[in-house]
Amino acid sequence: MHTGNYGLTSIDGQPQPAGPARPRRRGVAWPVRSGCFPPLAEGFIARPETVPGLEAALVPGAAVALVPGQETSEGRDWPGSFGKTQLASYAAGSLWRSRTVDLLVWIVATSRASVLSGYGQAAAKLGLDHAGEAESVAARVVAWLSGTSRPWLVVLDDLCSAADLEGLWPGGPEGRLLITTADPATVSGESGTLALPVPAFSMREALTYLSDRLTTDPDQCSGAIDLAGELGCEPAALAQASAVIASSGMPCRDYRHYFVQRRAQLEAAGGGKRPAASVTWTLSAGHAEQLAPGEHTWLLLVLAALLDGHGIPGTVFTAPATCRYLMGEGAASSPDPGRAWSALLALERAGLLTIDAAGTPPTARMNLAVQAAARAVAPQGMLDRAVTAAADALAEAWPKDQLRSRLAADLRSCAASLRRIAGDSLQSGGGCHRLLAAGQSLDSARLTGPAVDWWRDLAADSDRILGPGHPDTVLAADLLADALLAAGQAAEAVLWFEWVLASRASLLGPDHPGTIEARVSLGRALVAAGQPGDAVAVLDAAVGHSERARGPGDAGTLAARDEYAVACHRVSRWAQEPHLSG
Repeated sequence: MHTGNYGLTSIDGQPQPAGPARPRRRGVAWPVRSGCFPPLAEGFIARPETVPGLEAALVPGAAVALVPGQETSEGRDWPGSFGKTQLASYAAGSLWRSRTVDLLVWIVATSRASVLSGYGQAAAKLGLDHAGEAESVAARVVAWLSGTSRPWLVVLDDLCSAADLEGLWPGGPEGRLLITTADPATVSGESGTLALPVPAFSMREALTYLSDRLTTDPDQCSGAIDLAGELGCEPAALAQASAVIASSGMPCRDYRHYFVQRRAQLEAAGGGKRPAASVTWTLSAGHAEQLAPGEHTWLLLVLAALLDGHGIPGTVFTAPATCRYLMGEGAASSPDPGRAWSALLALERAGLLTIDAAGTPPTARMNLAVQAAARAVAPQGMLDRAVTAAADALAEAWPKDQLRSRLAADLRSCAASLRRIAGDSLQSGGGCHRLLAAGQSLDSARLTGPAVDWWRDLAADSDRILGPGHPDTVLAADLLADALLAAGQAAEAVLWFEWVLASRASLLGPDHPGTIEARVSLGRALVAAGQPGDAVAVLDAAVGHSERARGPGDAGTLAARDEYAVACHRVSRWAQEPHLSG
């Protein structure tokens, strides 16, 4: 097992709990909000011309999906550029402020784990039993929604796959469901769901947005009509452009000049016609460096582009690993979180991300298309450094408790994003980076299905990269077996525990504590799989090895005896009640 940054040590340095305590029943103070709602951007407009039917469509019993509208004039939409999430946040806020709904739930629906975490947070707010397995908790919330007489709205933001909602689709006569998705096919199979396209701004909306955004100096609006037309009225492009204009003092006509020049340069380099937002973000990146010279804004942008843009906890940006990354190798001074935060604020002023300061800790959000664009142009060496720094920073920022908190959920999503983007590099240092132990956070939060997926992927990757005999590969397989057992998949868990036992016996010897524990785990799984007779033989051997290696009074030996007694009792019951074996 590796130490330092590599090796599957616990992500939070804490022992694995047997399970969270059951919550106390308490009264619910209505109305109730659950989830972290993205704040409305400066200059937000409600899209009265291009999306006029949203509020009218959100009636009790309705399900509405905001989907991409028409393509841009260049022939394609820059993903996530037309403001679906902002519209959803506005609609949710309007219903909340008017007291139309008693319950408002916001769930980032990019994965099954995120959906389950969102439902878990809602269960806690509703005073429901939220201590059990996450699937059961989520089902409990869905059942409550279907039967309550209280009006509610659930927002599923950025739904990526209908499979992530299998068995958990919220509905009810008093409920409203609002979905945002980049792929209309995601909701096409759901009967009764109204797909509402979100196109670019109209010219009137674009000019209204610019005038609302540029209120400090009226002269800055000079050339606004030409700029809006040049940008194709794309909301993301206008947001980035107006951020640069507002923080630089230049008028719209000058920004348009820079934009035309930059687009010509990019198109000359290849790729043909470009959506406006794929150009404006590069101007914003350059402007951020001017706002914070020497603060390494580009380095921080690349690091942020590796994480989940729906919510990056601010503690990740001020973690020691991030500060060291920004300072560069061999820096003599100590890490300064203030410099890192200054760089983050510069990125916000340049329109490349937003910071929600209302939460604890503050949360940064970043357009997924900007993230992809930043990664695409970053040199490989910089990406490699950013991956290592981001992994270390996430591990440093991990909470020691709060297993089902929003912070833990955001960090899990960031870890999943980084792992997906980084590929094999998190296992290229001779072992698994400690961030990969984030799967234990899934275990602790009782997110059993996502935990199985995490450990299964990690075990396969470790076997391929590190080899089947590597200690981290064996440990990943052991954790997969534990997750399978927790998920009720005892038969497959037995197969993995058998493999772990064989590997540890070969690597460590039959009397090593790790081998003895693997034998005990196999016996426990055999009992769960309905094979108590086989479990008795395995556990009897475990007791013998433990007595020989550690003595009859050792705590491990006594624990093995307890497991042996359980298996013997189960065999006795089966002998007395044969129907149990059926």
